[in-house]
Amino acid sequence: MKLLIILNGNPYDGSDVTRNALRLADFTLKALDNVSLFLMNDAVDLAREGVLPGAYDTNLGGMLAELIAKGVPVKVCGTCLTRCGTARNLPLMRGAIQAKMPELVVWLQEADKVISF
Repeated sequence: MKLLIILNGNPYDGSDVTRNALRLADFTLKALDNVSLFLMNDAVDLAREGVLPGAYDTNLGGMLAELIAKGVPVKVCGTCLTRCGTARNLPLMRGAIQAKMPELVVWLQEADKVISF
């Protein structure tokens, strides 16, 4: 089974939404070995180098980097990179790939399940 997880929100919004999405990706990788992440809207800050958790107790960027190191493909909406997030001047972390809507459409077509956070 191929799982596609789409993240939309600010990673450090005070909730555990992004943390739980990343945890699900990690557990899915262990169980199914086939998960992909697509970041849109303010979630693009998750893949930017140098975004710090501030008062948040978990480094979500570090969690994402670990998933990338384990082979999880991560694509980041290019339009959202210029329009969204608070860290617009920071580059993408290594392994995160800038993408466009047609690439998301392909992933949607290939996925057996899609979950959006």
